[in-house]
Amino acid sequence: MEKVIRLKTPVTTEEVRKLRAKDNVLITGMIYTGRDAAHKRLINLLNEGKELPIDLKGQLIYYVGPAPAKPGHAAGPAGPTTSYRMDPYTPALLKLGLKGMIGKGKRSKEVIDSMKEHGAVYFGAIGGAAALISKSIKKVEVVCYEDLGAEAIHRFYVEDFPAIVVIDSEGNNLYETEPQKYRIQ
Repeated sequence: MEKVIRLKTPVTTEEVRKLRAKDNVLITGMIYTGRDAAHKRLINLLNEGKELPIDLKGQLIYYVGPAPAKPGHAAGPAGPTTSYRMDPYTPALLKLGLKGMIGKGKRSKEVIDSMKEHGAVYFGAIGGAAALISKSIKKVEVVCYEDLGAEAIHRFYVEDFPAIVVIDSEGNNLYETEPQKYRIQ
């Protein structure tokens, strides 16, 4: 059985640099949500020289638009969205201290280079397991951009949120290494 690494947010550069592609993690603490519309607004603020509504130092962003919660639940199904849509915005956020992103799908060379430079990782969450993932979400609050609905920036308190390190801070990338193992020669 693979060992599981427990991470508590916020995380440090040192903690992140110890993680390796393929590591299974359980995340506990506060994480932020955000998709492309929210990311665009954050970058617009930076371009205008304004302060962001969230402090990204040591934080993780989950690329998700959670569904409404049923009574008695903190969140509805909360599966990851495709990450490449955030790629144009990600290097600027990594420069501000963002330490990890959670999503699904490949990332651009620019994002991976920025992750290596700033000591960050990319976690994969299981697509298709939105209802299961939502069980680890214990508290949800809208932080900003409420007009975006599910795409607003939320702060989740999570306990044992399951993820896998897909791209580590050295650039090791499961999307590149794993398919090679199964290629028919």
